Amino acid sequence: MSELNAILVAPDTAGRWELVPAKSSLRFKNKTFWGLATVAGDFTDVRGAGEIGANGAVSGGLDIQASSLKTGIRKRDEHLRSADFFDVDAHPVIHVEVTDVQPTGANTAAVQATLTVRGNTQPLPLSATVAVLGDRTVQLTAQTTIDRTALGVSGNMVGMMPATTTLLADVAFAKAE
Repeated sequence: MSELNAILVAPDTAGRWELVPAKSSLRFKNKTFWGLATVAGDFTDVRGAGEIGANGAVSGGLDIQASSLKTGIRKRDEHLRSADFFDVDAHPVIHVEVTDVQPTGANTAAVQATLTVRGNTQPLPLSATVAVLGDRTVQLTAQTTIDRTALGVSGNMVGMMPATTTLLADVAFAKAE
């Protein structure tokens, strides 16, 4: 039995799991300047929780404060928060909803999720690596590429940016007391 299967069927793992922000990061990377440079950023305010059912079913979600994005350049961050991109005044929360997690290997899983940005929801199938850390937190690591324009994030000065953005998640969850 894989480590992931063991987690999902163990009686003491059923219940609510909460995101551990200090051990988690959500990032994005986007080529710019016609592919010559990469802009990377972090979302620093993320909350979330999940549930493991007695039958091993997994569900949960993350709420990402869109205004918490940081790229290291204040003017760029302000522009990314504007209506040209994330429109944080009208759409303050980016939401990820997980509806299923199925083991695919000893420490890997297929995660079925949706991503909602600017009121637009798209499927977000992920392949994740799962690890149990020494303090009994469970860490999921995933990376995927999305079409940001399908989510309404369409800002693009003079064609400098492609429509695709890479999302990187490294999230840890601890069993709620």
